[in-house]
Amino acid sequence: MLIVVAVWSWLIWPRFLLAIWDDERSWTVPHGSAFFWIHVLLITVSLLFGTAVGVLGLRGLRAARVRDL
Repeated sequence: MLIVVAVWSWLIWPRFLLAIWDDERSWTVPHGSAFFWIHVLLITVSLLFGTAVGVLGLRGLRAARVRDL
């Protein structure tokens, strides 16, 4: 399940970044850049958490395989 969450994060969040990039609110003055950078921060944190969860999932899977041998 952890690996699925990691893959899901890496499939969804980059696409969301493209949508934010194309959104005119990202570039309108005066609050456009704040809109953009807040979303970039959220996307970055989500990808970092997704990666960490994926690493934990892979480590758990590897530990389970070693234990079964």
